[in-house]
This record gives sequence, structure tokens and C-alpha cells, in this order.
Amino acid sequence: MSEIENVGLEDFIAKLKYDEKGLIPAVIQDKADNTVLMLGYMNRESLKLTLEKKMVTFWSRSRQKYWTKGETSGNFLELVSMYTDCDADTLLIKATPKGPTCHTGKRSCFSWKLLHTKADK
Repeated sequence: MSEIENVGLEDFIAKLKYDEKGLIPAVIQDKADNTVLMLGYMNRESLKLTLEKKMVTFWSRSRQKYWTKGETSGNFLELVSMYTDCDADTLLIKATPKGPTCHTGKRSCFSWKLLHTKADK
């Protein structure tokens, strides 16, 4: 039995809870193997642009502008599916990456691992 509930677009968007700055974190995962690629922030407009263009678009907190991942590098994130957590305050976006996701050239922005965690022993 699947725990995934399919929700229509209007209901999905209506459930989302943004923070006091109008942002919601979005975890980006590779559809092919579930690797976590990056974390970005979206507002209502960047979510709308993502759904319209089928390319993941964020709100840049540092530059205070919209940016579609890959617009300068060509390494776009093609939207496959979108989920929200049970509190509706975080997005999980499954995407097909068109090249490395991290600006360092690595596949994932999550490439630094803390040594000597319990799993390492």
C-alpha cells in the first residue's frame, strides 16, 4: 500500500505554508536514484514558474531575484514530480538533472561528510 496521496494542483498549492519571508525550502532529489542534489528556496511566483516551465526555479535570498537552475551553466533541473511534507512547510522536488547540480561542478551540493559518525564505525 502506497502512503503517497495524489492531490490536485489547487489543493496542493493551497496547503503550502511559507515562512515569514514568504519562502518555502525545496529539497531537490535526482529522480533516477534519489540522490539529494541541493536545497533552495521558493516563493509563490518561483513555484508558479517551475510548474509552468517544468524547470526548477528558485528565489535567490542573496541576490533577491528569481533564478532558474542552469540559466548560466546550462545544467538545468527538469521537473518530474513535487511533494510536500506532512506539515506542508517543505517541498521535495524530484528532477532530472542536465549536468552537475553544484556550482563547484559536483553532481550534488551535499558532498562534504562529517567523519567519525556512528555509521562510519
